[in-house]
Formats: sequence, structure tokens, C-alpha cells
Amino acid sequence: MCKSTGSNFLIVLFKCLIYRINGKNIITDQRTRIKGLSNISTNGQLKVGLDYVGFTNNRDVTYLNIGGKLEVLGPFSIGRGCRFDIGSNAIVKLGAGSYINPFTKVIIMNGLEIGDSCAISWNCQFLDSDFHQLKYAGKKEPGLNTINIGNHVWIGSSVFVYKGTIIPNGCVIAANSVVRGIFEEENTLIAGNPAKVVKKNISWD
Repeated sequence: MCKSTGSNFLIVLFKCLIYRINGKNIITDQRTRIKGLSNISTNGQLKVGLDYVGFTNNRDVTYLNIGGKLEVLGPFSIGRGCRFDIGSNAIVKLGAGSYINPFTKVIIMNGLEIGDSCAISWNCQFLDSDFHQLKYAGKKEPGLNTINIGNHVWIGSSVFVYKGTIIPNGCVIAANSVVRGIFEEENTLIAGNPAKVVKKNISWD
């Protein structure tokens, strides 16, 4: 694994031992930077920057800035070059057997939950805050601010997922979609900008 990804075995081993000493089941490549290690809980191994993807290289840096809580509920992989910024009041839960491919951004100030056996492609973005307020007459009060991804969800490359989104079990999000809102039906294909259901009763491997 280290050879195929260009990772230095000795550095990977040394960092793994440091994480173990701190009670964390984490294994990373040499260019992963974690701030807020004490805010991470691992009920399964968290791999960062180690799964091989052909368009990455060993100079890509992965940043995890964990100001709130990151709960790893089972084995989970974060791809090389990803960026995590979890605010001080936010909770992010990562399900067992899921993975995030390289260069995806996870910017969460409220909450994000990713279910079990999910596949998240490269260059995606999860953002649950506007950071600024837009004011106008007749504006409705904001609803749900968190993001919830069900089990066995496949999110294609370059998908943007925004606050208040709920994606049910078994759904597929087509590449380049922009997703915001509550989807209620499982096993659907969701696509477009803004994203909507385009096909029902689907399955995927």
C-alpha cells in the first residue's frame, strides 16, 4: 500500500504509533496534518491519504482541522488532498465502511452524518453554513442546517452538498450536481442544479 501511494513506510509507522499512544486508531501518510487530534474518537480505523488513486501524488497535503467533534464509527478512509474544517460547535459522524476520495472539502459548522458503506467521489464539497446573512423582505426563517447522508449512498465527482440536505439510503447523486433540500425516497437517482429525483427504484454496486 505504501509503495503504490508513494508513502514513506517508516514515517507512516511512526505517526501511527504516535496516534496509538494518544488512544486514536488512525493511520496517515507523511503529508497529513491533523489539528485537534483530541477531538477525534475512533471506533474503527481511520485511514487518511493512503488509498491509491492514480491522479494523486506524494506531495499532495491533507488537512484535518477538528475544532468540534469527529466521530469515526467504523473503518473509514479519507483520500489524499482532502480538507476538513469542523467548527467548534459541530459534530461530524463517519459511518463504517465508507470512504471519501481525494480533494474533497468538508466544511461543517453545525453537523454532518455520513452513513455506512457510502462512496464519495473526488472534488466534492460539503458545506452547512452560509457564513454571511442575506437580508430581504419576506425572507423565511432558515430551517435545518445540518447534512445527513444515509447508508449505501454513492455521491459522484464534483457534487456540492449544502445545509439542510437529507439523502436517504441507497441513493446515487450524479456528478456535478448541486444538492440542497430533503429527499424522502430511498434508492433514487438524484441529479442536476438544483438537484432533483430523475429515476426511482435504482440499485448500485
